[in-house]
Amino acid sequence: MRTVFDAADKKIKQEMGELEKDLADLRELGQNPDLEGEIEEKIKELENRIKSKEFEAFLSGKYDKNSAILSIYSGAGGQDAQDWATMLLRMYQRYSDIKGFKTEVLSQSFGEGGGPEGRIGTKSVSLEVKGKYAYGYLKKESGVHRLVRISPFSQKKLRHTSFAQVEVLPEFGKEAEKEIIVSSQDLRVDTYRASGPGGQYVNKRESAIRITHLPTGLVVTCQSERLQGQNKERAMKMLMAKLYQLKELGQKEETRQLKGERQATAFGSQIRSYVLHPYKMVKDIRTKVETGQPEKVLDGYLESFIEAQIKLK
Repeated sequence: MRTVFDAADKKIKQEMGELEKDLADLRELGQNPDLEGEIEEKIKELENRIKSKEFEAFLSGKYDKNSAILSIYSGAGGQDAQDWATMLLRMYQRYSDIKGFKTEVLSQSFGEGGGPEGRIGTKSVSLEVKGKYAYGYLKKESGVHRLVRISPFSQKKLRHTSFAQVEVLPEFGKEAEKEIIVSSQDLRVDTYRASGPGGQYVNKRESAIRITHLPTGLVVTCQSERLQGQNKERAMKMLMAKLYQLKELGQKEETRQLKGERQATAFGSQIRSYVLHPYKMVKDIRTKVETGQPEKVLDGYLESFIEAQIKLK
């Protein structure tokens, strides 16, 4: 165990040494007035690196360094709610692009069509977000997200409120096998054809996988790969993550009961409101951070909300 900590300490010392060296180099450059533009660029780069290290200090949870599996489920409200789920999917994909994370849709259940510009809604979707600290940055996005706008599906241009549930789980590797034991007898594995919007087949063969964990009733699906074996492997990773979450919730519930605390309904725990009409605002209920530029937020610029939540202990 000590070896792990020694390696971590060595890496931290190495990174701090690199920052100190770059800072010393910057001081030397500062004595040359002809390099003003280059100096400003290097200062910004150094500030971003220091800021990144600062946030890594906050992300000290057991699985914060892991990649993440982010799922979105549309709430009640038909096409409006399904369109909202699709908007959230794009928002998190754009945020991941900005952060340098790689994303891939693992499975997606499409909703009704026939909306403006022929856009198709999403009933549910699971997105793999790969990158160091992806789970740490995204984990507090779990909860209900509320949208208020003039419905693009309303001929009378009525204002509509839509809800979607976001769930963020850490992606596990072999470490999950030590904590979560799954028997093959507890699993039902079904195959089906992966499909796209409007029922179009992505693959003619039954390569998509649906795994049901019989003791808990948990269901996971994966249709991103063309080979059945690869989809099954990814689906098992998702199942491990959900079983781990279930275990954690069980332990928290035991603590609540011992303390006599009341448990809030998970789906009712609204965390953020996005208002496009009659005024424009995005407000986080937990941190009170808000902005009057919802379009920018929906285009992936979530940093102010996520940073505030990370620092909120």
